[in-house]
Amino acid sequence: MPENVVVIGSGPAAWTAAIYAARATLNPLVFEGNPFDDRNRVNGTMPLGQLALTTEVENFPSWPAGDTRQYLKTALKEDDPDFPLWVNDPKKPQPTHGINGPELVALMRQQAKNFGTRVESKDVVSVDFKKKPFTLNTHDGKSVQAHTVIIATGARANYLGLPSEDKFKNKGVSACAVCDGFLPRFRDQPIVVVGGGDTAVEEAGYLTKFGSKVHLLVRRDVLRASKIMADRATANPKIEVRWHTEVDEVLGDDKKGVTAVRVRNNKSGAKEELTAAGLFLAIGHTPNVSFLGGQVELTPTGYIKWTTLARTYTSVEGVFAAGDVADDYYRQAVSAAGTGCMAALDAERYLGHHGLI
Repeated sequence: MPENVVVIGSGPAAWTAAIYAARATLNPLVFEGNPFDDRNRVNGTMPLGQLALTTEVENFPSWPAGDTRQYLKTALKEDDPDFPLWVNDPKKPQPTHGINGPELVALMRQQAKNFGTRVESKDVVSVDFKKKPFTLNTHDGKSVQAHTVIIATGARANYLGLPSEDKFKNKGVSACAVCDGFLPRFRDQPIVVVGGGDTAVEEAGYLTKFGSKVHLLVRRDVLRASKIMADRATANPKIEVRWHTEVDEVLGDDKKGVTAVRVRNNKSGAKEELTAAGLFLAIGHTPNVSFLGGQVELTPTGYIKWTTLARTYTSVEGVFAAGDVADDYYRQAVSAAGTGCMAALDAERYLGHHGLI
């Protein structure tokens, strides 16, 4: 029997879609991704999405302030393999405002499971949307059929594309400060962050907890970050913003990893070597759509195209998209959750209209 709804993804959009689909008694199945594939770790596509790579989340409604640990201990099941280690680890930072990203998305996952959502820790590697019911193929050689599919696979971090950058990945080069910033190699050492948006500023601020100094490289003469975030960066004595500056080369050796970053001023052409134990990239994202094999229409920038105003419809009837895989504008956890809700309701109405439920 084909599934009523299959959700692909594991961030706020995916879990919200699952919650709504489960409460509508559609018995949804979620493919959250394979946590044991090292490529997912390197690419930043591990289960639980980008929130799992975030520390304090201050802007998600319902988490104003306070100690969240006691609530988390009762809300999440400790026997679940995805129970966040943050909860019982006194060394992990406890947010004073909001909630930690991994804990927030773990709560979403638990809520979906509480309503009966089935979760499989597999990657969907290919699909067949040319005939109905749809077919989805997973990394272990299995396949499932579905009447509707909600794609909520998000987007992954971009890199500069330098050979030296690739050489030192996981040896000082990273696209996730929260994942790697606490490592001993960065303690009390200078660090370089690339980017000018909110993510770059947030990561630079986070890394000041560990590094001795953070060089924030900005290609232009102004930060794209929101004013409050930009003000935090320029006011932080441990952050030095370097305008009109780009990475020329990542320097280091096999034993120590990254030891310096050669930078270039894009106005004067002058080059300089910055002593650094690490290089963190915060320069945007690429939507995770390769598994679709071109069967769903994309925007010119590679995101799934929503084909109908105020709906999550894609170019394939019965296939819906939610979250950052389709949204290259807002890119917020709360907006992703909102589109997840919309996608589940769209799927339910599609199933009802076609007499499938």
